[in-house]
Amino acid sequence: MYSITTEQQQFLTYILADETAGTRLEVVPERGGLITRWFVEGESLLYMDENRFADPAMSVRGGVPILFPICGNLPDDSYRLHDQTFHLKQHGFARTLPWQVDDAASEASAEGASLVLSLQSSDETRSHYPFEFKLVFTYRLQGRSLIIHQQVMNQGDEPLPFSLGLHPYFAVADKSQLQFQIPATELIDQINRTSHPFQNQFDFEMDEIDVIFPDLSSQQATVVDLNAQTQLIFEADPYFSAMVFWTVKGKDYYCLEPWSAPRNSLNTGDRLTLLPPQSALETTFSLQLNPLR
Repeated sequence: MYSITTEQQQFLTYILADETAGTRLEVVPERGGLITRWFVEGESLLYMDENRFADPAMSVRGGVPILFPICGNLPDDSYRLHDQTFHLKQHGFARTLPWQVDDAASEASAEGASLVLSLQSSDETRSHYPFEFKLVFTYRLQGRSLIIHQQVMNQGDEPLPFSLGLHPYFAVADKSQLQFQIPATELIDQINRTSHPFQNQFDFEMDEIDVIFPDLSSQQATVVDLNAQTQLIFEADPYFSAMVFWTVKGKDYYCLEPWSAPRNSLNTGDRLTLLPPQSALETTFSLQLNPLR
């Protein structure tokens, strides 16, 4: 049985529930359209820095932030367009602006509970990114699966340049108990820009790990948490050409992120999407949690 309710916490929160499966998803539209919590049988899968979340002046570190119109950062937070310099902060503005709720549906079918949010270009976005666009995200909770359908619409008269991504923060009690299957044999360290072979292992004694897998052999990755006795399956459309892994020593999270293009693509053009005028792009990313027991 599916349901959707709202709860006025610090921010109005939409709660999607699959009572049969014992799962719940919480979304805060006004805080960047953010998925804040995902519970499976009472256990929270997502990490959240509550102090940063409570302060609207700060970017959120936790949940599932949306990356648009860039993934990562730009040198000096700037890019050139039409002989002008524009400024965009790391990961763009979609994760900080309020989103609108377009539809909320709990269906008695196999489709689950879904919430549709949108973000439209405005005077605020045009000052940093002079394009006309609309984003429509549909979050669907179905059993132990979370499906995120994304639509980017170019409502202007020139090609829309962007990259798109998600930045999920997963809670973890002991990183040494994680086992990875990432479909790549090489990574690039985003801190020092060096390439290294990858054999599904990370050195968690490092102060920070920030790496990108630029070439994927498939669109599925898995993370097994032996401590929690769970397997998390990541499934991304081919549009997401890269994955990023990020964590910090001493923090109880790791991030495994689907990106459509590497950082600075707005300047370099590397895998940058150029969406034709008056057209749309649709893509999907999903997560599924399975018990090992």
